[in-house]
Amino acid sequence: MAFDFKKEYKEFYMPKNKPGIVTVPRMNYIAVRGTGDPNQEDGEYKQSIGLLYGIAFTIKMSKKGGHRIEGYFDYVVPPLEGFWWQNGVDEIDYSHKEDFHWISVIRLPDFVTEDDFRWAVNEATKNKKQDFSKVEFLTVEEGVCVQCMHIGSYDNEPATVEMMHEFMEQQGYTLDITDRRLHHEIYLSDARKVDPEKLKTVIRHPIKKKGGN
Repeated sequence: MAFDFKKEYKEFYMPKNKPGIVTVPRMNYIAVRGTGDPNQEDGEYKQSIGLLYGIAFTIKMSKKGGHRIEGYFDYVVPPLEGFWWQNGVDEIDYSHKEDFHWISVIRLPDFVTEDDFRWAVNEATKNKKQDFSKVEFLTVEEGVCVQCMHIGSYDNEPATVEMMHEFMEQQGYTLDITDRRLHHEIYLSDARKVDPEKLKTVIRHPIKKKGGN
Protein backbone atom coordinates (compact mmCIF):
# COMPACT_ATOMS: atom_id res chain seq x y z
CA MET A 1 0.00 0.00 0.00
CA ALA A 2 1.48 3.33 -1.10
CA PHE A 3 2.05 5.91 1.64
CA ASP A 4 -0.61 8.64 1.39
CA PHE A 5 0.30 11.93 3.09
CA LYS A 6 -3.35 13.01 3.23
CA LYS A 7 -4.31 9.93 5.24
CA GLU A 8 -1.17 9.72 7.41
CA TYR A 9 -1.15 13.43 8.32
CA LYS A 10 -4.83 14.22 8.55
CA GLU A 11 -4.20 17.16 10.89
CA PHE A 12 -2.50 18.99 7.99
CA TYR A 13 -4.55 17.80 5.02
CA MET A 14 -8.00 16.87 6.29
CA PRO A 15 -9.10 19.42 8.89
CA LYS A 16 -12.74 19.88 9.80
CA ASN A 17 -14.83 22.59 8.18
CA LYS A 18 -14.51 24.65 11.33
CA PRO A 19 -11.32 26.48 12.31
CA GLY A 20 -8.54 24.94 14.38
CA ILE A 21 -5.01 25.76 15.51
CA VAL A 22 -2.15 23.63 14.19
CA THR A 23 1.66 23.75 14.37
CA VAL A 24 3.09 22.90 10.96
CA PRO A 25 6.64 21.49 10.88
CA ARG A 26 9.37 22.11 8.33
CA MET A 27 8.52 20.58 4.94
CA ASN A 28 10.30 20.45 1.58
CA TYR A 29 8.53 21.23 -1.67
CA ILE A 30 8.87 21.31 -5.41
CA ALA A 31 8.08 24.97 -6.15
CA VAL A 32 7.43 27.36 -9.04
CA ARG A 33 6.97 31.12 -8.53
CA GLY A 34 4.87 33.41 -10.67
CA THR A 35 2.34 36.21 -10.95
CA GLY A 36 -1.07 36.83 -12.45
CA ASP A 37 -4.60 35.44 -12.64
CA PRO A 38 -4.58 31.65 -12.04
CA ASN A 39 -7.70 31.28 -14.21
CA GLN A 40 -6.02 32.59 -17.35
CA GLU A 41 -6.01 29.93 -20.07
CA ASP A 42 -2.44 28.89 -20.93
CA GLY A 43 -1.28 31.43 -18.34
CA GLU A 44 1.78 31.25 -16.13
CA TYR A 45 -0.06 29.57 -13.25
CA LYS A 46 -1.43 26.69 -15.30
CA GLN A 47 1.96 26.19 -16.92
CA SER A 48 3.53 26.01 -13.46
CA ILE A 49 1.31 23.08 -12.52
CA GLY A 50 2.62 21.07 -15.46
CA LEU A 51 6.20 21.78 -14.35
CA LEU A 52 5.47 20.68 -10.77
CA TYR A 53 3.88 17.39 -11.75
CA GLY A 54 6.65 16.73 -14.26
CA ILE A 55 9.19 16.73 -11.44
CA ALA A 56 6.88 15.06 -8.90
CA PHE A 57 6.30 12.01 -11.10
CA THR A 58 9.94 11.83 -12.19
CA ILE A 59 10.85 11.42 -8.51
CA LYS A 60 8.01 9.00 -7.79
CA MET A 61 8.89 6.79 -10.75
CA SER A 62 12.64 6.84 -10.06
CA LYS A 63 12.18 3.36 -8.59
CA LYS A 64 11.83 2.03 -12.14
CA GLY A 65 15.05 3.60 -13.43
CA GLY A 66 18.72 3.61 -12.66
CA HIS A 67 18.67 6.38 -10.05
CA ARG A 68 18.22 4.93 -6.58
CA ILE A 69 17.06 7.34 -3.86
CA GLU A 70 18.21 6.30 -0.40
CA GLY A 71 15.26 5.61 1.90
CA TYR A 72 12.75 5.58 -0.98
CA PHE A 73 9.29 4.14 -0.29
CA ASP A 74 6.27 4.04 -2.56
CA TYR A 75 3.88 6.95 -2.03
CA VAL A 76 0.95 8.87 -3.48
CA VAL A 77 2.03 12.22 -4.91
CA PRO A 78 0.75 14.81 -2.41
CA PRO A 79 -1.86 17.39 -3.47
CA LEU A 80 -1.15 20.66 -5.22
CA GLU A 81 -0.72 23.61 -2.84
CA GLY A 82 -0.14 27.33 -3.17
CA PHE A 83 1.21 30.28 -1.20
CA TRP A 84 -0.45 33.55 -2.25
CA TRP A 85 -0.01 37.28 -1.72
CA GLN A 86 -0.56 40.71 -3.27
CA ASN A 87 1.78 43.64 -2.86
CA GLY A 88 0.41 46.35 -0.57
CA VAL A 89 -2.48 44.17 0.66
CA ASP A 90 -2.47 42.47 4.08
CA GLU A 91 -4.90 39.76 3.02
CA ILE A 92 -6.19 38.52 -0.34
CA ASP A 93 -8.30 40.70 -2.62
CA TYR A 94 -10.17 38.18 -4.78
CA SER A 95 -11.55 40.92 -7.04
CA HIS A 96 -8.05 41.62 -8.42
CA LYS A 97 -6.64 38.23 -9.35
CA GLU A 98 -4.38 39.86 -11.91
CA ASP A 99 -2.34 41.20 -8.97
CA PHE A 100 -1.68 37.79 -7.44
CA HIS A 101 1.82 36.63 -6.64
CA TRP A 102 2.07 32.92 -5.94
CA ILE A 103 4.34 30.00 -5.22
CA SER A 104 2.80 26.77 -6.49
CA VAL A 105 4.14 23.74 -4.62
CA ILE A 106 3.91 19.97 -4.20
CA ARG A 107 5.29 18.44 -1.03
CA LEU A 108 8.36 16.21 -1.27
CA PRO A 109 8.86 13.11 0.86
CA ASP A 110 11.58 13.68 3.45
CA PHE A 111 13.88 11.15 1.78
CA VAL A 112 14.29 13.41 -1.27
CA THR A 113 17.52 15.43 -0.96
CA GLU A 114 18.48 18.50 -2.97
CA ASP A 115 20.82 16.28 -5.00
CA ASP A 116 17.89 13.96 -5.79
CA PHE A 117 15.84 16.99 -6.74
CA ARG A 118 18.53 18.26 -9.13
CA TRP A 119 18.73 14.79 -10.69
CA ALA A 120 14.94 14.87 -11.25
CA VAL A 121 15.11 18.29 -12.93
CA ASN A 122 17.86 17.10 -15.28
CA GLU A 123 16.04 13.83 -15.95
CA ALA A 124 12.70 15.54 -16.70
CA THR A 125 14.40 18.12 -18.92
CA LYS A 126 16.08 15.35 -20.94
CA ASN A 127 13.08 13.03 -21.21
CA LYS A 128 10.31 15.57 -21.70
CA LYS A 129 12.31 18.01 -23.87
CA GLN A 130 10.95 20.83 -21.69
CA ASP A 131 12.49 23.73 -19.75
CA PHE A 132 12.27 23.08 -15.99
CA SER A 133 14.63 25.89 -14.96
CA LYS A 134 11.85 27.71 -13.05
CA VAL A 135 11.40 24.79 -10.67
CA GLU A 136 13.12 25.06 -7.28
CA PHE A 137 13.62 23.08 -4.08
CA LEU A 138 11.86 25.06 -1.32
CA THR A 139 11.86 24.51 2.44
CA VAL A 140 9.07 26.09 4.52
CA GLU A 141 8.42 25.95 8.25
CA GLU A 142 5.01 27.52 8.78
CA GLY A 143 4.82 27.12 12.55
CA VAL A 144 1.61 28.04 14.38
CA CYS A 145 -1.34 28.58 12.05
CA VAL A 146 -5.12 28.71 11.99
CA GLN A 147 -6.67 26.51 9.31
CA CYS A 148 -10.03 25.31 8.08
CA MET A 149 -11.52 23.14 5.35
CA HIS A 150 -13.29 25.39 2.85
CA ILE A 151 -16.00 23.70 0.81
CA GLY A 152 -17.11 25.61 -2.25
CA SER A 153 -15.86 28.04 -4.86
CA TYR A 154 -12.47 29.70 -4.43
CA ASP A 155 -14.23 33.06 -4.79
CA ASN A 156 -16.22 32.28 -1.63
CA GLU A 157 -13.13 31.76 0.50
CA PRO A 158 -13.44 35.16 2.28
CA ALA A 159 -16.35 33.84 4.38
CA THR A 160 -14.20 30.95 5.64
CA VAL A 161 -11.25 33.28 6.22
CA GLU A 162 -13.44 35.59 8.30
CA MET A 163 -14.55 32.63 10.41
CA MET A 164 -10.90 31.60 10.88
CA HIS A 165 -9.90 35.07 12.00
CA GLU A 166 -12.78 35.30 14.48
CA PHE A 167 -11.69 31.96 15.94
CA MET A 168 -8.03 32.93 16.29
CA GLU A 169 -9.01 36.16 18.06
CA GLN A 170 -11.12 34.16 20.52
CA GLN A 171 -8.13 31.90 21.15
CA GLY A 172 -5.81 34.82 21.90
CA TYR A 173 -3.99 34.97 18.55
CA THR A 174 -3.49 37.62 15.92
CA LEU A 175 -2.78 37.30 12.20
CA ASP A 176 0.94 37.11 11.31
CA ILE A 177 1.05 37.26 7.51
CA THR A 178 4.45 38.61 6.41
CA ASP A 179 6.70 38.33 3.38
CA ARG A 180 7.84 34.97 4.80
CA ARG A 181 4.57 33.69 6.28
CA LEU A 182 1.86 33.61 3.63
CA HIS A 183 -1.76 32.76 2.86
CA HIS A 184 -1.66 29.03 2.11
CA GLU A 185 -4.10 26.82 0.23
CA ILE A 186 -4.11 23.03 -0.27
CA TYR A 187 -6.26 21.75 -3.13
CA LEU A 188 -7.93 18.44 -2.37
CA SER A 189 -10.23 18.52 -5.42
CA ASP A 190 -9.54 18.65 -9.14
CA ALA A 191 -11.25 21.85 -10.26
CA ARG A 192 -11.50 20.45 -13.79
CA LYS A 193 -13.73 17.58 -12.61
CA VAL A 194 -15.54 18.80 -9.47
CA ASP A 195 -18.44 21.27 -9.33
CA PRO A 196 -17.34 24.58 -7.75
CA GLU A 197 -19.74 24.22 -4.82
CA LYS A 198 -18.13 20.86 -3.92
CA LEU A 199 -14.47 21.87 -4.10
CA LYS A 200 -12.45 21.07 -0.96
CA THR A 201 -9.61 23.45 -0.11
CA VAL A 202 -7.59 23.70 3.09
CA ILE A 203 -7.00 27.37 3.95
CA ARG A 204 -4.18 28.15 6.37
CA HIS A 205 -3.00 31.46 7.85
CA PRO A 206 0.05 32.06 10.05
CA ILE A 207 -0.72 33.48 13.48
CA LYS A 208 1.02 34.49 16.71
CA LYS A 209 -0.01 35.05 20.30
CA LYS A 210 -1.34 38.54 21.00
CA GLY A 211 1.43 40.66 22.41
CA GLY A 212 4.07 38.25 21.10
CA ASN A 213 6.93 39.11 18.80
